[in-house]
Amino acid sequence: MSRLSQIQEMLKNEPNDSFLNYALALEYAKLENVKKAIELIETLLIRDEEYLGAYYQLGKYYEQIENSEMAISTYKKGVSLAKKKKNNKALGELNEALWMLED
Repeated sequence: MSRLSQIQEMLKNEPNDSFLNYALALEYAKLENVKKAIELIETLLIRDEEYLGAYYQLGKYYEQIENSEMAISTYKKGVSLAKKKKNNKALGELNEALWMLED
């Protein structure tokens, strides 16, 4: 059973599990289905806007499809949340991604 199938199977029992939905998005991205990955993370963030790790990844996916405006917006939301949560590691990563994109 593929990793993708395993995650989908687990989601049948826990469809709103943020980590599983995030992992599913990462698997789709590995399979080069970035648009599906974006859709999954956007849905995840509607349900769980405080899932901090998703902001960096979503921003990167937006960069991959050359949507800089959405990437910047996503990174800025992540920066705001990282500050709120006092998560300096995530804050640094998000600020660096933002800086590289706005440069």
